[in-house]
Amino acid sequence: MYWILGFIGFLVVVTIYDLVQRRHAILRNFPIIGHFRYMLEAVGPELRQYIVTSNDEELPFSRDQRRWVYASAKGQNNYTGFGTDNDLERSPNYLIIKHNTLGRPDDGHHGEGYPLPCAKVLGGHRGRRHAFRPASVVNVSGMSFGSLSSAAVQALNRGAALCGCLHNTGEGGIAPHHLHGGELIWQLGTGYFGARAQDGGFDREECLRKVERHPIKAIEIKLSQGAKPGLGGVLPGEKVTAEISKIRGVPIGETVISPSGHRAFGNVDELLDFVEDLADATGVPIGIKSAVGEIRFWTELADRMATEARGVDYIAIDGGEGGTGAAPFAFSDHVALPFKIGFSRVYSIFAERGVHQHVVWVGSGKLGFPENALMAFCLGVDMIAVGREAMMSIGCIQALRCHTGHCPTGVATQNRWLVRGLDPTDKSARLANYVITVRKELTRLSHACGVEHPGLLTSDHMEILDGQFNSRPLREVFGYQAGWELPSEADAADVLSLMHGR
Repeated sequence: MYWILGFIGFLVVVTIYDLVQRRHAILRNFPIIGHFRYMLEAVGPELRQYIVTSNDEELPFSRDQRRWVYASAKGQNNYTGFGTDNDLERSPNYLIIKHNTLGRPDDGHHGEGYPLPCAKVLGGHRGRRHAFRPASVVNVSGMSFGSLSSAAVQALNRGAALCGCLHNTGEGGIAPHHLHGGELIWQLGTGYFGARAQDGGFDREECLRKVERHPIKAIEIKLSQGAKPGLGGVLPGEKVTAEISKIRGVPIGETVISPSGHRAFGNVDELLDFVEDLADATGVPIGIKSAVGEIRFWTELADRMATEARGVDYIAIDGGEGGTGAAPFAFSDHVALPFKIGFSRVYSIFAERGVHQHVVWVGSGKLGFPENALMAFCLGVDMIAVGREAMMSIGCIQALRCHTGHCPTGVATQNRWLVRGLDPTDKSARLANYVITVRKELTRLSHACGVEHPGLLTSDHMEILDGQFNSRPLREVFGYQAGWELPSEADAADVLSLMHGR
């Protein structure tokens, strides 16, 4: 009898502890039973040889990738032992980084947080009044409040402030949860949330007021994203709370549909007029974000930027492998080119016309791992934007429940009970740790290749294995010409001066 009471008392104590502690969202939301996940995770390596899936089989992110993000975010040992478990010789499309045989002297003075500024000044080429050099080449991608919880958005913004990176608002508007010290890129989608007129169009004056009142460093015009390109979003009426209604400028409880196209412009010429008007009025750099499908848009945009004074300040290319809270099966699986193909095609178009250095290039779509990020820099990106990897750093466990509103870790849900499990203070430190770790690894890999900064890498620094005992350099695979990927001499000199002045 006493042992039963003792056991019940033990469970009560554990339950109270789980509900009070703030480090583990799973335990706060699922006291007692949440411990089974951590037990299974602890013995996973020993049991894995008896389980069907290997470390590299799960998608969209493998067990190895998730483990690396979690360990990096917690400041734990993220190394692996006993060598690679990948079959290099029989793995097609496998990335190989070509290190410098003699290495490069490393003075060991990297500065706190491994600062890694962008090699270009955003808005500098077109003389925007508030042009600036981004302090971090690794930044948080667009994820809206509504898709993510208030606690998750707050954790991301606080974490961005801690590590000095930019935080993209996503197309859901600027929420109070975005205002915890992190500098913002305000994303304007087809719904113009936060600058939405009563008829659903763009409210220019409200846009100007928002820029004046908030820490907005740049505006991003979202044309499409990789996970649902060419498709407008839907926010179900039951998710349109009073808070979300106020932020987005939509009626409470009514389903909100973002159209597939913009009403403020309908072609490249009108887009450029829209961009220049916003840039003149606000002074901040203006960029566009898009997945890549048909190529005519990019050809016309590059042609106009090569012959006219108008142009965008940055271009963010999202791969078809990008993430979202919810999308139709066919759109997420089959619409839009993967990042490597889409980015290289667009970059080549601009490089052939000699205007690729007039733009800051941003890449997104599963680039939040050192080797993938390095590959993107070898292809010409100046910065990367991380989405799902940032979510994992603050607790996402890839439960694949984003579209249901029942995310067990409180990241991608509006359920108050689940959201309370996510402590923004603790998770913000984890986001900062993760971003700093990616910058650290990018710095170390760049040094291994014999260069000071990832922006100085070229497509000659990587090869791709074909699975048949052969390989091809990135330059050959994607048809790049020598020098396309490098910043201008002036930009390179400036960023190297900043690096040495740490």
